[in-house]
Amino acid sequence: MSKLGDLGAKLYRGEVGYDFVGKRFVWYGVSILITITAIVALAVQGLNMGIEFKGGAVFTTPKTAVSVAKATEAAEKASGHDAIVQELGTGGLRIQISGLDTNAAADVKKDLAADLKVTEKDINADLVGPSWGEQIANKAWTGLGVFMVLVVIYLAIAFEWRMAVAALIALIHDLTITVGVYALVGFEVTPGTVIGLLTILGYSLYDTVVVFDGLKEGSKDITKQTRYTFSDVANRSINGTLVRSINTTVVALLPVGALLFIGGGFLGAGMLNDISLSLFVGLAAGAYSSIFIATPLVVDLKEREPAMKALRKRVLAKREAAVAKGDAGEGHESETAQVVAQGRAGRRR
Repeated sequence: MSKLGDLGAKLYRGEVGYDFVGKRFVWYGVSILITITAIVALAVQGLNMGIEFKGGAVFTTPKTAVSVAKATEAAEKASGHDAIVQELGTGGLRIQISGLDTNAAADVKKDLAADLKVTEKDINADLVGPSWGEQIANKAWTGLGVFMVLVVIYLAIAFEWRMAVAALIALIHDLTITVGVYALVGFEVTPGTVIGLLTILGYSLYDTVVVFDGLKEGSKDITKQTRYTFSDVANRSINGTLVRSINTTVVALLPVGALLFIGGGFLGAGMLNDISLSLFVGLAAGAYSSIFIATPLVVDLKEREPAMKALRKRVLAKREAAVAKGDAGEGHESETAQVVAQGRAGRRR
């Protein structure tokens, strides 16, 4: 068995573990700091909205010897607007001019043909009106809102409302960080970006639900015993699925990282950045939030209940009595074994 697999088995059996819940205020602090940074970036720099949202024109040329710098200068001179020029694998150029009046596109196309030394009929022009971009944005917001509502309803029915609230906060956390990164790096926000944002919500929710399922099974009839608190069970749920979460996240990040760093970086396929950056940042943020944010939030909400407060008081009193008798270690081992055994029995049922 590999070292990682051996570690996963030990975590599952409760032989080793990390106190994620006990250090939750550290994770909260880190998340608040990152979220504030993202919000400041959005407020100061804003998002670089793509042509699909602002309107304008995209000209695709055949193979030309003109450099990207000269093409940019020619496009800005012809249109009077800022232009983004990318070199294509065919040797041609993709010239994006935001805010260009569609009525002036024909004149710009003619000037570009002369400056780039290509025939006008070989330049493909795609014109986008600002109203179309507004429709796309509205549909994206509608889709996001419907998704959030369905998530809350499902989790409230399948688990409980506290888990639904915690999952919703974790999803908002992931979206805020991802959008903040877009503001920091200045990547364009396109329909591909929106697709990526909606995609990461599913990945983020998957890891969260896996942990919540283990927590639900492990906490059945929890108030009928005095060996462990709700926090203890939550820690076992996180540790028991930790290696699985790491494996699935890494496997998902590898191909997305290839799209982002190789396709978008080395090969210059800028259009891959639209979706790959949102997926890469979102997947990493989702894995983080499912472990460090969602479950600790459930613990904070759950342990406000009178029954859980009373349970915690009984458990701590019993442990103090065990320490006084000098057999605290044996009591802790029994607690670990019982938590693991109950979790397995619940999954078998």
